[in-house]
Amino acid sequence: MDLITPGSGLIFWQLIGFLGLLFILIKFAWKPMLAALEERESTIENALKQAEIARNEMANLKAENEKLLAEARLERDNILKKAQEASNKMIEEAKTEAQKQGAQLIENAKAVIETEKKAALTEVKNQVASLTLEVTEKLLKKNLADDASQKALVDEYVKDLKLN
Repeated sequence: MDLITPGSGLIFWQLIGFLGLLFILIKFAWKPMLAALEERESTIENALKQAEIARNEMANLKAENEKLLAEARLERDNILKKAQEASNKMIEEAKTEAQKQGAQLIENAKAVIETEKKAALTEVKNQVASLTLEVTEKLLKKNLADDASQKALVDEYVKDLKLN
């Protein structure tokens, strides 16, 4: 059993050695290790804070980008709407102008047709009158070629006249 339980002198010297080693470690090694651990802890804490700040900035930038994209889409939609309205207005104006010009051309054509019609009717009347005169002249020449037929025609007209 002596092998398992150490003697009191051994325990005393081991205790003194342990306390000396503990004193040396506390004096020279413990403070630098704690300082290094605190420095590392503060570095990690600063890195986490920087990461959080960067994450917040990224979220702000993302929100700002989304806002800018929404504004750009809205502006694009407004521009397209205005362009479509302008296009429709131009088409409508062109249709209206074409209808006006078409109506004006139709009116001009009607006026020209009416003028030509009157001129043609006048020409036809003139030709009919001319032909009538020619036919009448030829008939009268033929019918009144001798004196007896002239006297008979005059007598007939005199009878037709009713004297009051």
